[in-house]
Amino acid sequence: MWHNPGLPRYVFAMDSINTLFLLSGSLIALSILASRLSSVVGLPLLLIFLGLGMLAGEEGVLGIQFDDYSLAFLIGHLALAMILLDGGLRTRLKTFRVGFKPALSLATLGVFVTSAVVGLFAMWIFELTLVQGLLVGAIVGSTDAAAVFSMLSGQGVNLNERVGATLEIESGTNDPMAIFLTLMLVELLVGEIGGIGETVLFFFSQFGFGTLIGLGAGWLIAKLLRTLDLAPGLYSLLALALGFCVFGLTSAIGGSGFLAIYLTGLMIGNQPGRHLNFILPVHDGLAWLSQIGLFLVLGLLVTPTEVLDYALPAGLVALVLIFVARPLAVLLAIRPFFRFRWREIGFISWVGLRGAVPIVLAIFPVIGGVENAALYFNVAFAVVLFSLLIQGGTLSMMARWTKVEVPVGVEPNRRGPLGVLPENDFEMFVYKVENESLDDVPIRLLRFPSGALISALFRQHVMLHPKGSTRLKLEDVVCVIGRPGDLPALNRLFDGGAKLKRERAFFGTFTLDGEALMSDVAAAYGLTLSPGEREMSLGAFVALRVGGHPVVGDDVGWHGFEWVVSEMEGNRVTKVGLRLYH
Repeated sequence: MWHNPGLPRYVFAMDSINTLFLLSGSLIALSILASRLSSVVGLPLLLIFLGLGMLAGEEGVLGIQFDDYSLAFLIGHLALAMILLDGGLRTRLKTFRVGFKPALSLATLGVFVTSAVVGLFAMWIFELTLVQGLLVGAIVGSTDAAAVFSMLSGQGVNLNERVGATLEIESGTNDPMAIFLTLMLVELLVGEIGGIGETVLFFFSQFGFGTLIGLGAGWLIAKLLRTLDLAPGLYSLLALALGFCVFGLTSAIGGSGFLAIYLTGLMIGNQPGRHLNFILPVHDGLAWLSQIGLFLVLGLLVTPTEVLDYALPAGLVALVLIFVARPLAVLLAIRPFFRFRWREIGFISWVGLRGAVPIVLAIFPVIGGVENAALYFNVAFAVVLFSLLIQGGTLSMMARWTKVEVPVGVEPNRRGPLGVLPENDFEMFVYKVENESLDDVPIRLLRFPSGALISALFRQHVMLHPKGSTRLKLEDVVCVIGRPGDLPALNRLFDGGAKLKRERAFFGTFTLDGEALMSDVAAAYGLTLSPGEREMSLGAFVALRVGGHPVVGDDVGWHGFEWVVSEMEGNRVTKVGLRLYH
């Protein structure tokens, strides 16, 4: 009989591989299915992913033993790189108009203040030395891009542009400061710290190389993607591969790979072209896979009983971080330099979400051989749990309470490019007729943007061939071909009654043209103006009263009314809503 002495080893290896596939597939599938629980119960998704990882861990249901910190560190870097690349792809450059400067201040001064305040408290509560306490502060000092991006999109919170842009840009750019502080303090504890000059050089190289390489390489990659003619599925893979190259090159020469890959994504995402139609959907899936995988691995890595040993003091650290350190940091980093309203500062203070980054940074002391490294890891893990539970679970409520949420207007149920033109391509916009004012209206009477047309109409699952005399009915599904620039006009045309009421409650019953002269507005509403204000336009007047860069949703109380910015083009206010004080 034929016998292969190597067969038992081969069978064992295959069994291990099969088990790995079964476990990983099951955990990822459970994580995705559990996302429905998030919308029902209100728990943050990332907290569910962490919980599933802990349930599968050595003290959980499956009892999987995983304590490879080096592998977790590698997985953390890969996942965070993909998340930041996707975040950059979806950040519009126009948001930098209002969000870049305050976000940069929060990413540097804000992280420093947060780390210092938390570090001093950790030194006292854990009876540590000053350097050890500051290391705890540095580890939990930065907000997390994965947490911020997923929370803002996952909970359907539509923030005003100033607040949303500041939070997104801050979370994508504050990792270099946290990494710099963590590495510097770890080196201090192990006695390998360089001189002051070397430390300052490391700080500037993190930001400098990260910014220059990220912007430069991102611009070149975007140009390359626009000119190449590839199979649709290859664009996203090429963008990811080149993004990883940028991350590795920047890190190798002493820069921040995290900052570089975020800026690379920013440059790619803001270069129009057909390549984005193939890149964005794939990277959305990759970002979700990265978040799920990262939090599952971090959940497997932790030992729940060890976290419980630090739960009470770590909980106090989290409370100081949430209610003292973060608000103080936001106050010092934003209020003296930028014109934010107090309610906006309050919301930004609350959304200092901690996620995977602090836990990954807490692996640095473990790998570096720092004394009492378990304390840093378990405290960071506990702080992240408290942050996701307290801050993440109340994000929607706080957005409404601080009045930084802007109503979401009508948008197509589905949209997609036709692939006819390389730039400014035609798209198919699918709308459902829900506005009663459109019921029984002939198509020829609709005020469509020039160049847009109805290509198909579905009624009770039957496709009709629309003509000018065809009358729309409620629940009809209308397919419109147009360009992206036609979208605002189409959205207004198909605006549903319920959504219109919500917008009127927010922006006011009456809408005025931003170009209207203040002298005419004053005459119509019996207002008193100073001589210099009479020749101003209403839009310019409101923008001046708001201060800085106005955004949709800004309001000014004046003469018993609230004048609300309802539409903008670039920096120009084009529509102003009028509502009574409430």
